[in-house]
Amino acid sequence: MMGYKVAVVGATGNVGREMLGVLAERSFPADEVVALASRRSVGVEVSYGDATLKVKALEHCDFSDVDICLMSAGSSVAKEWAPKVAAAGAVVIDNSSYWRYEADVPLVVPEVNAAALGDFRKRGIIANPNCSTAQLVVALKPLHDKATIKRVVVATYQSVSGAGKEAMDELFTQTKAVFTLGDIEAKKFPKRIAFNLIPHIDVFMEDGFTREEWKMVAETKKILDPKIKLTATCVRVPVFIGHSEAVNVEFEEPITAEEARKILREAPGVLVVDKHEPGGYVTPIECVGDYATFVSRIREDQTLDNGLSFWVVSDNLRKGAALNTVQIAECLINRKLIQAKKKAA
Repeated sequence: MMGYKVAVVGATGNVGREMLGVLAERSFPADEVVALASRRSVGVEVSYGDATLKVKALEHCDFSDVDICLMSAGSSVAKEWAPKVAAAGAVVIDNSSYWRYEADVPLVVPEVNAAALGDFRKRGIIANPNCSTAQLVVALKPLHDKATIKRVVVATYQSVSGAGKEAMDELFTQTKAVFTLGDIEAKKFPKRIAFNLIPHIDVFMEDGFTREEWKMVAETKKILDPKIKLTATCVRVPVFIGHSEAVNVEFEEPITAEEARKILREAPGVLVVDKHEPGGYVTPIECVGDYATFVSRIREDQTLDNGLSFWVVSDNLRKGAALNTVQIAECLINRKLIQAKKKAA
């Protein structure tokens, strides 16, 4: 079978580099991979498996022979370039928030709603969800199928990598300053992040929630079920990589903790690590580099009928971004929704 030509836009960023790594690790059927970014990054070298790619300028790329474009360059780039790339005949899988809430753009987590991919032809664009939403719905989907979710209350503990490389650098610099008694500057975050928690991600909205919290509500409804009620509190924590979530769910039907464990153990993309002993759970540092969404601390909530609480951890640069994007591309191929232009010619 002829391979595909894949373009990665935003190849020098955290997620772009991770996309290249995931493509190589999963032996994605690509004959050619092109690394793209803004003009200031032209010539920068990025790794693709054992190979090294030189970054080219997005604006000079001819997309007429590109089959799949993985985009992780922010909303402004996605707004301008996704329609242009799609018009050239490439499928765009975008990691920004710009296209997620468009009714005719599929918002997809393959383990949850791969069937929605059939609608991609309307715009030629597929949206990747927010990192905190992706891992949440992977854990919720099999439980929803079993007992129907009424309401979700989630508190997130999100790593600084979700805010980009500058955020990771700020955590490192501030942590170093704490130990060397240096000056601690907050540039990327509104308050110091080292040895601290910040209950604020993205901009505040009129109702007092932040946009990050709103995203989780809107995206869960679009991906999983519009009837689900969800409320979120999103918190930035001094962890480099790996998002964690404390999740409380109310179901319409009875479901025990043991039933939930069994269901989740058999669910795609989920790994259950749930021993009732010190260390019998997964923490963010242990999920780095892994593809799975880990679920621990599964227990029945005694304060309401049909309630469960559990802990969800995942590598946000992987399942929350790069891995999910590549999995979408794999689904398009496996479901024979696209074929390589070279083969078609």
